[in-house]
Parts: sequence; C-alpha cells; structure tokens
Amino acid sequence: MVTTPHAPEVFHIYDTTLRDGAQQEGLRLSVADKLRMAGCLDRLGVTFIEGGWPGANPSDTEFFQRARTELDLQHATLAAFGSTRRAGATAATDPQVQALVDSEAPVVCLVAKSHDRHVTDALKTTLEENLAMVTDTVSHLVEQGRRVFVDCEHFFDGYRANPAYALEVVRAAAEAGAEVVVLCDTNGGMLPEDMGEIVSAVGEVGVGLGIHCHNDSGCAVANSLAAVSAGVMHVQGTVNGYGERTGNADLVSVLANMQLKYGWDLVPDSCLADATAVCHEIAEITNVQLPGRQPYVGSSAFAHKAGLHASAIKVDANMYQHIEPELVGNSMRMLISDMAGRANIQLKGAELGFDLSDREVAARITTTVKQRESVGYSYEASDASFELLLRDELGVLELPFHILDWDVAVRAGRDGKDSTSASVTVSVAGQEASADASGNGPVNALDHALRTVLEPMLPRVGDFELTDYRVRILEQGHGTDATVRVLIDTTDGPHAWTTVGVGENVIEASWEALADAYAFGLIRHA
Repeated sequence: MVTTPHAPEVFHIYDTTLRDGAQQEGLRLSVADKLRMAGCLDRLGVTFIEGGWPGANPSDTEFFQRARTELDLQHATLAAFGSTRRAGATAATDPQVQALVDSEAPVVCLVAKSHDRHVTDALKTTLEENLAMVTDTVSHLVEQGRRVFVDCEHFFDGYRANPAYALEVVRAAAEAGAEVVVLCDTNGGMLPEDMGEIVSAVGEVGVGLGIHCHNDSGCAVANSLAAVSAGVMHVQGTVNGYGERTGNADLVSVLANMQLKYGWDLVPDSCLADATAVCHEIAEITNVQLPGRQPYVGSSAFAHKAGLHASAIKVDANMYQHIEPELVGNSMRMLISDMAGRANIQLKGAELGFDLSDREVAARITTTVKQRESVGYSYEASDASFELLLRDELGVLELPFHILDWDVAVRAGRDGKDSTSASVTVSVAGQEASADASGNGPVNALDHALRTVLEPMLPRVGDFELTDYRVRILEQGHGTDATVRVLIDTTDGPHAWTTVGVGENVIEASWEALADAYAFGLIRHA
C-alpha cells in the first residue's frame, strides 16, 4: 500500500521561469515580458518568483529596478539569483554579490559548486576554497538582511562521485545561515528510485532541503515528487517545463499533483483553478506554443476520442479522467472522428448546446460523420464545421448568406510579377451582391472578395480575421491530383474557431473552409 507523504509545516513553491526557464533555446524575454509573466505567476499562488541574475546582464538588473514600482505581488516573494563570490576574493568586495544586495530582493538564491570535479576543473580552485566561498557569501548576505537559499549545482552527480564532499557543501551553507539548501539534478539524469535514497541521506544534515530537477531523462516531475516524499520542503521548477535542453520540472504538474493527489493545501483553490489560463497566457508572452498534451493544462489533457470512453463518460465523467478538469481551470472536450460512437456525438452535441438524446437522430449523425471522415474531413480539430454539420442534420441551419458563384485567377506577368484576383457573388436575405478583390495568393484574394461583398450587409464580418491556414495531402503518392484537407483558424477577438474543407482541388477545399468560417462566425457570434 502506498502511503501519501505528510505535508511539512512550511513548504515552498519556487518558480524559476524568468531565469532558468528563459535559457530555453529560441526563447527571448524582454523586461516588459518578464514583468507581465511575474504577474501571471503570482496569480498561480507560488511562494517565490526568481526574477533573474542582477549584475550578470543589464536586462535583469533593470527588471529588479522596475519591479520595485511596477510589481504588486499578492502571493509571491521576489528572489534574485546569483553566485558565490569569486575564488580568492571576499563577499563584501565582490561586485556581483553587491549587485544582489542592490537589487533589494528580500530573497537571494546562490548557486554553489557541490561536485568536486567542477570545483577543481571549472572553478579551478581548491575544495577548501570552495567551502570558504559558500560560507563567506551566505553569511555576508544574511548579515545584509537577506533570506538565503543555496542551489547545490550538480549535487547528485557530485554525491555519487564524492558523497563526503557534497555533504560538506550542504553543511557549510547551513552553518553559514542558509534557510534552504537545494539539491540540483543539473544534468537531469536521475531516476526516482535513486532520488529518494540520496535525499534521505542528505536529510541527516538538519537543514531545510529543496529540489531542482531537469528533464533530460523525462523524469523531472517524478524526481521532484520522489524528493518531496523523501522530505524536501522546497520545490523549484518552471511553468510549462521551460528550460535549457529538455527543460525543467513542470511546476504546475508538481503543484497540482501535491495539492490534488497528496491533499496538501499549498495554494488557494482559486489560484490552482487559474492554472490553465496562466499557462496559456505565459505561452502567448513567450511565443512558445503550449503542447496540447501538456498534463493538466493542455487543450488535449481532458479530450476524449474513443467511442468506448465516451460511453463510460456518459455514466460518470471521471471514469476516464483522473481529476475534475475545472480544478485546474481546464475543461473536458469530446473529439469527433471516425472512431466516434453515438455516445461521442451525443456528448459533443450537449457540449455545443444541442439535445441529441434521440438515439435514432444521434445514430444518423454518427453515420454521416463517419462517411465524411472516410473521404478526408476531420472534425476533432474543427468544432465549427462540426456544428454547421450538426445544425444541417437537425434541420436548424439558417445560413446568413448563400454563395451564388465565385472565381479566382492567378496571372504571371512577363515582368516576373504575379497577380491574383477573385470575384464573389452572394445572396443575403434575397439581395444579390458581387465584389472583386486582389490578394496575396488565391485564398487571400477570395477572403478579401468575400469580406468586401458581405461587410456592407453584415458589418460583423469586419471583425473576422484569419489567423492560420493549414493544408495536408491525404493520399500520398497521388501527386498533384491528391485529395487535400484545409483547416482555417478564424477569430473575432474574444472568440476563435476552426473550419475544414476537403477536395481534390486545394482552392475548392480552401474556399469551403473559408465560407464556413464566415458562416459560423455570423451564426455564433454576430
């Protein structure tokens, strides 16, 4: 029988997205970005937000300067990251240590070497001097009124190579006044069964312990939880698992597991219920797309496709869900595909506001969906097209406009310049209208022409904007006559929707998805 660990009297959720997470390849954060993200992290209810390394680069120094007046944190305390003093110097005269003091952050997290080889080969100093560097820097910052945490870099590798020295570094930090000593799996190579054993051994030192895991072995969250079970009272990680190489422990997964599975009261329930929104908002700021399969907060985290699952969910939604999605601000979704059964269709209909309790009606719609999926349509990523199909099958589809004819032409001039033009004729409430437009390619020209002809009669379309356009070839090996699927994403600002078109002609498939995008937007959001 597995025993759930007891919550310690004090437990820290320490976020390092703004510092360690920012080291992810391709991720660039401005000071304004970091200030916005700090506000998001505070909404999550974390205990500490590590803002960066003041003195190491101008932007991090500026962040702490602006944070004094621009951040109003309700839950979190700001922490500055830095290093122990240089070898052969003193903490009182080291410029980078002084930059930590000048940042005015109430908490300082120092990185220290705990692997003997890193001390001798990377720092090029003696093991004794490294211990002095830890002692001097920690005691100096404590004297300056700072709470001090110490990150023992490469601790687990160091412990395996020289356990006595790794423990000496922990002991030196503790005796100098460090409040927490954080054991870092810097290379990310630990496995959970080894993690607990080593953390338990270090616990004999008698100082508050923390854990900082990287995800190189895919075990960062599991290793963090193993360390928690072994007695750490401080967990470091990043939102969305950002970080160098394969990233850091996903702090939201760690937090949600402890709060919802262990039953620990770490953050207000309202903060945890904001987790999905926070993670997506941070993904927008970083311009790094949040994977749909991200645990707890991804768009697919509670999405169900198999018909067998849907039948069970009709009886009890939690039969195929490990928690109620609303606890982390997410929601259940039913996916419609050729794997769907009648139960999927009924549940999806209810999700969209349609009563499909009539088994014959649901069965007929299921057959239609399977037939259309067999020729290339995909509704699991295009709810808007599925709703149009549903309305049509139920006899309640009232199109706001009807397409009478359309045309598009692409001309390659002798001067090497291409031009594209389109014309569209529609009928709105019995009134015919036509419009011509040019564009950057056939789809853009058709979009301009449709918008031009509709907007005078249906002004709402002025708010519609195409945000993405994706083409997939469905029959590999058929060359240019292969069937294609086109997905178009559209938004009006507060709402977004996706439509699908299929055909052997990419323009026809695109036009179908485009016309459906305007029709759905006018039906749902006019």
